[in-house]
Amino acid sequence: MKKKQITTTKLRAPAVEDNELLARAFSAWFRYCRKTGSLPDFPGNDSGVEEDHGHQYVILRNVRGIMAVYRVRNDGILKSLKRWPARWAKE
Repeated sequence: MKKKQITTTKLRAPAVEDNELLARAFSAWFRYCRKTGSLPDFPGNDSGVEEDHGHQYVILRNVRGIMAVYRVRNDGILKSLKRWPARWAKE
């Protein structure tokens, strides 16, 4: 009797442009503000997509600092982070 070989492949995030990721992060940010009943701060032009230790992150910033950080999961979904990498926490 032959054993079945199980092969696993690591999922990669679908190729998504930075502008689309930013638009989705903005949308998530405004949905969060509406859900919590708070007035939304508007993200500035220095918001963007960055990479750290092989993971992609969307960082929303304004003049006061970092507003929110979203990690791009392997399946392309944005995951809101409560704590983000230390190098960004000082900003």
